[in-house]
Amino acid sequence: MKTDLSKILSISGHSGLFLYLSQSRTGAIVESLADKKRTCFGMNSKMSTLADISIYTDEGEVKLKEVFTKMKEVLGDDDAPTSKSTPEELKAFFAKALPDYDRDRFYVSHMKKVVEWYNALKHYASLDFEEPEAAEENAASGN
Repeated sequence: MKTDLSKILSISGHSGLFLYLSQSRTGAIVESLADKKRTCFGMNSKMSTLADISIYTDEGEVKLKEVFTKMKEVLGDDDAPTSKSTPEELKAFFAKALPDYDRDRFYVSHMKKVVEWYNALKHYASLDFEEPEAAEENAASGN
C-alpha cells in the first residue's frame, strides 16, 4: 500500500508520526503510526503534514517526499541513522543522500527529525509514496 504524505502528520510537542483520520468538532482525530492509538488534537495544536515540509538546498527547497526517495536510494533496505547518531554521522549521511543541502539552514535538529520520520514510515507505513494526483483521485472517489 502506498503512503499518502498529505495524511501523515507531525504534531509539535509529540513524538512520532500520526495518520489523519477525520475532523472533529474541536480539532482532528489522528492515529499514532507506531501503536495505532487514536486521539484527538485541538485546533491550537501545531500540525504539519509531511507533504508540506521541504528541506533547504543550495538551489531552493526539496519536498520531503523527494528527500525520503533519495534516502532510500542510498540506504536500500537499511534503516536511516537514528536521532541518537552524532552530528558528524548525520551530516555525512545527508551529504550522500542530499549533497546540495543548505549547510546554513538545514540544522542537525532537522536532520534528526527527518531520519526519525524516515524510520517510522519504513517500519509502520511504506516508503512507496502516492503521487499527489492519485491521492486527490482516491479522495474524490471515496477510497
